[in-house]
Amino acid sequence: MNREEIIEKLKSGYREFCTTVSSLNPNQFEFAEAGKWNAGLTLDHLYRAVSALTKAMMLPKFLFRILFGKSNRPTRGYEELVKKYQGKLEAGGKASGRYLPSKVTFANQIKTERALEKSVEALCNQLKHYSETQLDAYILPHPLLGKITIREMMYFTIYHAEHHRKIILRDIRG
Repeated sequence: MNREEIIEKLKSGYREFCTTVSSLNPNQFEFAEAGKWNAGLTLDHLYRAVSALTKAMMLPKFLFRILFGKSNRPTRGYEELVKKYQGKLEAGGKASGRYLPSKVTFANQIKTERALEKSVEALCNQLKHYSETQLDAYILPHPLLGKITIREMMYFTIYHAEHHRKIILRDIRG
């Protein structure tokens, strides 16, 4: 995917996620199996992940090299990146630290959805400041995947919304 395709996939993927969450009634929104996240927790988790990435993308480019280094390998394709992430999940990988969500009630759903949408828009705006070459040269740390290129991080971010949307649809009750 090129930069413009990534931007479009980010916008459409998170719009679909928010549309799915908006379609839930209060019982569906707040229901969760024991030990699982409900839609509100998932919404907050995605907001935290996208917000952190957006802030990182605002760093001056010279800091990327200083803080994280540069890529020393070709960028993985979307499918390969998704497969690697799924393998990490199957091996027991889970969200941790600042990516652990806080409770979002049904009453706060719209506010949190809007915050997520604004964060996705800000991420897409930041992405426009990177050339195709820079997307493959600069790297960022991912909690489960290690250091990955910015393009791979965008692939992950696209997949992340779809991954959680499917879980919500699978687990709807009430």
